[in-house]
Amino acid sequence: MRSPVPGQSPDGEKVSDSTPLLQGAPQAEAAPVCCSARYNLAVLAFFGFFVLYALRVNLSVALVDMVDSNTTLANNRTSKECAEHSASNKVIRNQTIPGGYVASKVGGKLLLGFGILGTAVFTLFTPIAADIGVGALIVLRALEGLGEGVTFPAMHAMWSSWAPPLERSKLLSISYAGAQLGTVISLPLSGIICFYMNWTYVFYLFGIVGIIWFVLWIWLVSNTPETHTTISHQEKEYILSSLKNQLSSQKSVPWIPMLKSLPLWAIVVAHFSYNWTFYTLLTLLPTYMKEILRFNVQENGILSAVPYFGCWLCMIMSGQAADYLRAEWNFSTVCVRKVFSLIGMIGPAVFLVAAGFIGCDYSLAVAFLTISTTLGGFCSSGFSINHLDIAPSYAGILLGITNTFATIPGMVGPVIAKSLTPENTIREWQTVFWIAAAINVFGAIFFTLFGKGEVQNWALDDHHGHRN
Repeated sequence: MRSPVPGQSPDGEKVSDSTPLLQGAPQAEAAPVCCSARYNLAVLAFFGFFVLYALRVNLSVALVDMVDSNTTLANNRTSKECAEHSASNKVIRNQTIPGGYVASKVGGKLLLGFGILGTAVFTLFTPIAADIGVGALIVLRALEGLGEGVTFPAMHAMWSSWAPPLERSKLLSISYAGAQLGTVISLPLSGIICFYMNWTYVFYLFGIVGIIWFVLWIWLVSNTPETHTTISHQEKEYILSSLKNQLSSQKSVPWIPMLKSLPLWAIVVAHFSYNWTFYTLLTLLPTYMKEILRFNVQENGILSAVPYFGCWLCMIMSGQAADYLRAEWNFSTVCVRKVFSLIGMIGPAVFLVAAGFIGCDYSLAVAFLTISTTLGGFCSSGFSINHLDIAPSYAGILLGITNTFATIPGMVGPVIAKSLTPENTIREWQTVFWIAAAINVFGAIFFTLFGKGEVQNWALDDHHGHRN
């Protein structure tokens, strides 16, 4: 009979996650970090998500010039409440369930690689699509969304085989922090390119960078430690032994118990709620800067990027802090995930609302929006990686499920915000911020009540039929 795994009693029933993960479990000696295969993977993934988000957000800045160059109605919605700040007048993410399932079957390496490659190639054709018409541009961006849609589930699937449990927060925060830095670099750089050159070069530059990354990814990355050609024996044994009692060998996916799992739905609600605020900022912040605070496109890109630089720093530091609390201070996994989620969701809600009540104070508006987005970085070590805690073998599929729901705010949120701001006044924008904040707080409370930190019974091969 197999020895009990963390989070289970000897008879196979689930117990509370009150002890540090892996306490008492046989482990190989921890492998060095420097030049390790697992941290090399994190760095390459970091640059992959850097490219992905650069490809995504460049449209939000370039669109200002695209519209300005094709219509005389571009400034009709610009608010007159705030004085114009500059003397210069030159002025869609879909993660899906199939992405997680395919990643579990074909491996995350190829799926993530070709997902980003496809997005990069389609980006190169954006200027042509824009010339054809709005319909062609929408179709092209939808196709880019399909490529983007598989990336996060694919990366989660890879980390299920690569990330030792007590290093998950660090490794995943490093890899996914690339998304924030991609936003930081893309927004101001896109603004500079539009200001001094032509908006078409925005798409050419980032598209080519994406293709270069793909070549490096295919050359240097392996799906699992067992298939990696240059990994050290010590590191391989360390990773495999740390995951020994957490992965399932069953061939079929336990769909029914998975979909009945309350801890999974806790992540769904938290992810949906967080993304509502995230997409409100990602897609509407450049618009708010231009139409309310009245910055030109170059300033728009630079100031829109400041909040995401703060989030990038917070993600890196919170990942280190989360694993330190678990490994050195014996904090339980569920405690760390809930505390970090509360900070990363309620904190942004408070400052987002505050940003709507400071009128035309440009400096204070940027400061509050920066703090709001920065604190959101705590979620990267909260609910965002909780899939790997409750079901590491199916983490890619779980992320596909949660991202399917979490993509709804990206489609609905901006539409609702647009409908709520017909006159484009500060008071109307306050309503937009209030709604996003309320949804964020609800998600934080729901995850705190129902989130878990231990491997669930249905995620283990010899407990396929157990209920949560």
